[in-house]
Amino acid sequence: MKGFIGTLRKGVRSMNDSMVPSDDTRSEIKIKRRRFRIILLMGTVFLFAMFLISISISSGGIIPISDAFMFLISAIAKGGEDLTTEELYVFSSRLPRVVAAIGVGAGLAIAGCMFQALIRNPLVDPYITGVSSGAGCLAVAASTTISSFAFLAGYSAYIIPIAAIVGGLLAFAFTLAVAEGAGGSATNYILSGVIVGFAFSSLQTVFLSLNKDNLTNVMWWLYGSFGNITWENAFLVLIPALGISIIAMLWAREFNVFMSGEDQARLLGLNVRRFKAIMMVIASVLTSVCVAFVGVIGFVGLIVPHACRMLLGSDHRLIMPASIVLGACLMLFADIIARVAISPLELPVGAITALIGTPVFAYMLVRRGREYDG
Repeated sequence: MKGFIGTLRKGVRSMNDSMVPSDDTRSEIKIKRRRFRIILLMGTVFLFAMFLISISISSGGIIPISDAFMFLISAIAKGGEDLTTEELYVFSSRLPRVVAAIGVGAGLAIAGCMFQALIRNPLVDPYITGVSSGAGCLAVAASTTISSFAFLAGYSAYIIPIAAIVGGLLAFAFTLAVAEGAGGSATNYILSGVIVGFAFSSLQTVFLSLNKDNLTNVMWWLYGSFGNITWENAFLVLIPALGISIIAMLWAREFNVFMSGEDQARLLGLNVRRFKAIMMVIASVLTSVCVAFVGVIGFVGLIVPHACRMLLGSDHRLIMPASIVLGACLMLFADIIARVAISPLELPVGAITALIGTPVFAYMLVRRGREYDG
């Protein structure tokens, strides 16, 4: 009997020892946590610097950073009323763009992080479910309808974003139905998203050909721009985008469990099918909200979470907060470049993120086979 108890104790001790991280693992965890703190610190500093630059420089002119900051403080102290020309320019024209860019950058980065985990592919982005094509299709359709009915023109600032959200969610619903009908695997979701995306893109082309008189405004929406952002819609972008992003981070541990493998996740008590469906709905809603007022902006949801995975590993408790900070930084930086690159003309911000993202992503893709540890 004593021999049996001794053997049992040895087995339990051996099991506990196997669950304790090795010295190498502890060292790796410390390195990634140190990287995480550096990313948050440097990202916050860079974001504040981009904020100051963004309120001081644009295609409309340059104001010294110190003066722009003082104008902003003065405008806020006045409650946005009885402002001077400089205060009005900084507070009412430039600051709403900053607010919207931060929300959209953070939201798209978190959405990309979620999709990459759920589909188990670090090379997908928030539009893999066809959300982008669906949003663009119904936005163009709404624009065509508005141009045909003059009495709707005064409501275009809200009709088009609502149509974009509905289109994005509708596209996701089709993708979800096809993917689940085909078995619900990661590959099925990717293929279904491609099919649905092609279908909505084809319809979008039809609407574009019917909307030639308003083609310039439609094309700006399809390539993304913060030019039409005002205080009326800036917080309609920022609050839902950041709110949904924070809510998504509450499931960071569940994402870690899910990434360990579906069978292992089920053994640990996670309802894999329900978790995947709910998280995909949340990610699609987040993507739709982000593109609703500023248009389709690519690459942010692809390169930011992928870079975070390369630097921080697969722990979503680190990846998701880092993605929020870096996504906001990238979007704000791209908007500044879009405004000043060929001043006084303004470029679509989606074109800038693509120009930045393409070489960065190509570099990461080449290095992925050797260094990617997510």
